[in-house]
Amino acid sequence: MTDTSPQGERIAKRLSRAGIASRREAERMIAAGRVAVNGKLIDSPALNVTEADKITVDGVPVGAPERPRLWLYHKPLGLVTTARDEKGRETVFDKLPADLPRVMSVGRLDINSEGLLLLTNDGEVKRKLELPSTGWLRKYRVRVKGAPTEEMLAPLRKGVTIEGERFQPMEVVLDRQQGANAWLTIGIREGKNREIRRAMMEVGLDVNRLIRISYGPFRLNELKAGDVEEVKPKVLRDQLGLEAAVEGHAVAKPLKKRPPKRQVKAPRPRRPQ
Repeated sequence: MTDTSPQGERIAKRLSRAGIASRREAERMIAAGRVAVNGKLIDSPALNVTEADKITVDGVPVGAPERPRLWLYHKPLGLVTTARDEKGRETVFDKLPADLPRVMSVGRLDINSEGLLLLTNDGEVKRKLELPSTGWLRKYRVRVKGAPTEEMLAPLRKGVTIEGERFQPMEVVLDRQQGANAWLTIGIREGKNREIRRAMMEVGLDVNRLIRISYGPFRLNELKAGDVEEVKPKVLRDQLGLEAAVEGHAVAKPLKKRPPKRQVKAPRPRRPQ
């Protein structure tokens, strides 16, 4: 039946790479009895599978993983980032183009936030992008009500503790005052739940608009609200070190250019002595 030797890969990882769910969510699906291997329901993720195994989720066959792909999505206001919302609110996945394959979001943006959201079809890419050890800077354009001063913003640059939770130092630049509001550019590396809103409130500022403009090397640029743009495979490979990061997805390395052949110059004729 199924290969339980070290060969192959864990079932949760296979489901993650196939874009079904994150590893953790895949484990929950297995525990709920939604996953079958070779026609038999499984109840434990401690199982290795190979390409020969037939896997289904809710009776639907799971295809072979595609090559890892990544998209930039300009999330509009008013959408939640979860796949399903218990309150029946619209999600980003309700608004994605119909021809987009099954994707997962990298991190989240809350319903009142907008801007760059990364989407991927590969759970290992998602995991790598979200790892705290990656430490990629995420930048936001933030509008706050009030007139922030450098003295008010100083604690944020050192790191603050809110209700016992420590926030790492933020990069904070005051861009301009605009009437009763001010615009700031803020960079964070952790991305804790409502981190910027909570930190601003801690220093007496109320966020009334929050736009993520970059996530590591990936930028929103001129992408309009609701639009999706795929990251080129070479950029994805170069930025993520993809060959080392995602097992089982061999990404061809660019061919090395051969050095030009050396031209052998004909010997000069000797002068008669």
